Amino acid sequence: MTAPLHEPTAEAGPSAADEATVDTADAKAVQGRSLGRIAWERLKRDKLALTGGVVVLVLIAISLLAPVIAHLVGQQPNAYHEDLIDPLFSTPKGSLGGMSGDHLLGVEPVNGRDVFARIVYGARVSLLVGFMSAVVAVVLGTVLGVLAGYFGGWLDALISRVMDGLLAFPQLLFIIALVSVMPDDLLGLSGTGVRLFVMILVIGFFGWPYIGRVVRGQTLSLREREYVEAARSLGAGRVYILFKELLPNLVAPIIVYTTMMIPTNILTEAALSFLGVGVKPPTASWGHMLSTAVDYYDSDPMFMIVPGVAIFITVLSFNLFGDGVRDALDPKGSR
Repeated sequence: MTAPLHEPTAEAGPSAADEATVDTADAKAVQGRSLGRIAWERLKRDKLALTGGVVVLVLIAISLLAPVIAHLVGQQPNAYHEDLIDPLFSTPKGSLGGMSGDHLLGVEPVNGRDVFARIVYGARVSLLVGFMSAVVAVVLGTVLGVLAGYFGGWLDALISRVMDGLLAFPQLLFIIALVSVMPDDLLGLSGTGVRLFVMILVIGFFGWPYIGRVVRGQTLSLREREYVEAARSLGAGRVYILFKELLPNLVAPIIVYTTMMIPTNILTEAALSFLGVGVKPPTASWGHMLSTAVDYYDSDPMFMIVPGVAIFITVLSFNLFGDGVRDALDPKGSR
């Protein structure tokens, strides 16, 4: 018999180019997303939180550019315009508190200072106290909370009892008493600078136990995780475990609590200025404007409404943004 003319050929395999294409597609398919990217994608879907964040950024820009904004509108926060005041009733001439093209939010009773310029400058005081006192509280709360949660024992008991004592202490009364006896000159500061410094330190000092308890609880949970045990078994020291294993996993709750703490500090500053122990006049402050407006709420209601709305919008924006950040960073959240 004669042999077949042609041997059967094997099926052709995929080419190198096809394999490279498949590998690239698989790499793109399994490409992971960082926690920051996941949180940002969640936050983008929360329109209320984004709106609050935009308003917060606008408020920060206004406070930083207050002199520029006041110059653009042609007004200064402490410039008197007594010609715009009715000499009989000491209230602004015209309707809505004297609002006009030159005075966008009207003028103050008695002295005629521009309300818009004072609102813009007042934002600097509120945001400065809110942010800086939050920084003080976060630093103290994080350090002491991590130490209490990680080391435990007598150190945990001591720090926990200090936190309980501070949480039970009437901080508002203490700040009032402390500011009342503070000298006019302190550490190179004078007048309003001294009061701002004292308010920032005291509000931050009494605020750290709130975040300290959160950090302590998280640290108690994290120190028993497998990766911490693995690092310890490999000979990692306490400093390495604290800074490389624990603190990076505490960033999310710290950020969330900070965004929730700032509006509370702003309200505290407004309350202190309302009671007369905040910044010294003529420095603009929303709380002091409300305190002054109490005597004119029936004859010039806009003078009370404007700073009240400014405080309301600021606190609401921070709360909305803080809620959105909390939901975005929550690994068990559905949004």
